[in-house]
Amino acid sequence: MSLLRRREAGIALALLVVIGVTTVVQPGFLLSAGGWRDLLLTPAILVVLAVGQAVVVITRNVDLSVGSVLGLTAYLTGRLFLTAPDLPILVVALVAIAAGAVLGLVNGAIVAFARVPALVITLGTLYVYRGITLTWAGSDRINAGDMPRTFLGLGTRQVLGIPVLTIVAVIVLAAVAYYLHTSRGGRQLYAIGSDPDAAALQGLPVRRRLLGAFALCGALAGLAGVLFAARYGTVSSGAGTGMELQVVGAVVVGGVAIFGGSGTVAGAALGAMLLLTINRALPVVGIPDFWQRAVVGALIIGAIALDRVLATRRSRRLAAARDTGPSDREEATA
Repeated sequence: MSLLRRREAGIALALLVVIGVTTVVQPGFLLSAGGWRDLLLTPAILVVLAVGQAVVVITRNVDLSVGSVLGLTAYLTGRLFLTAPDLPILVVALVAIAAGAVLGLVNGAIVAFARVPALVITLGTLYVYRGITLTWAGSDRINAGDMPRTFLGLGTRQVLGIPVLTIVAVIVLAAVAYYLHTSRGGRQLYAIGSDPDAAALQGLPVRRRLLGAFALCGALAGLAGVLFAARYGTVSSGAGTGMELQVVGAVVVGGVAIFGGSGTVAGAALGAMLLLTINRALPVVGIPDFWQRAVVGALIIGAIALDRVLATRRSRRLAAARDTGPSDREEATA
C-alpha cells in the first residue's frame, strides 16, 4: 500500500495543518523557546498509553483501567522514593512497570478465561484500582521535595533539543511497532482481532496472546505513571483521572479499528499528538472551551464512521475478488 494512502499519512497531514495554522496566528506556538519543547513533551505520556491501548484494541478488546493504573503506579513511584530514598531510580521504575503489568494481567486473565467482555471488566477494575489508590493515598500527596532531583530532571531535561520523556515514548513506540509487524506473535494479535473464532479454530494461542496484550498495556501504563511523577513532580490520588477516555480517543482517531484486526501503534501515537496539539491550539486561536471538546468529539465520531466505510468497501472488494480470481483477491486485500 502506498505511503500516501495510509491513514497515518492523513493524520500526520492534519497535525501539520493544525501546527501551521496556529503558528501563523501565534508564532510563539512553535517558534518560541518553549514552543518546540511543549509540542514534543506534552503528548509523551499519552503516546505511551496509546501504544499499549492500541495493542489491546487490535485484539478486539479495550482497557478502560489505564488511567487508574497510571494513578496507582505514579503514587507507588513517589511512595517508594519517600520510604526508601536510597533505591536506584531504575529499580523504582521497574517496580512500577511490574506493578502495572500485574494489574493488566488481572484484566487479561478475567477477559481470556471468564470470557467476559473487556469493556465490562476494565470498567470495573477502573474503579477498583482507583479505589485502592484513594484508600492508600487518602488526602496525602507526594511532593517534588519527596523525590530525587535527578529523577525530576527526567521530566524537564533535553537531549539535542528533544525532551527525555519524548525519547522514551519514541523508543517504546518503535519497539512495539517492530514486534507487531515482524514477529509471529504480533501478526497473531491482528488475526485474533480480525476473527477470534477463526483464530481459535486455526490453533492460535488466543488466551496467551490476550494475556500478553493486556499485560503489555498495563506495563506501559505503569511506565506512564513513572513518567507522570517525573513530569509533574506532584502526585495525588486523582492522578490520571479521565485519561482512559483520552487514550481510547487517540487510538480511534489514529486509525486503529475499534472492532479489532487493523491499525498501527504509529497511528495511535499520531492520534495522541493530534488530540493534545488541538487542545493546545484552539485556545490560541480564540476558540471557546466548549468548541474544543466538540472538535475532539467530532474527530472521534468521524474516525469511527470512516472505519466502517473502509471496512464495508473492503468486504465488497473481497467478495467481488472471490468471484474472479486469485490475482484480484490479492489486489483487494492490498
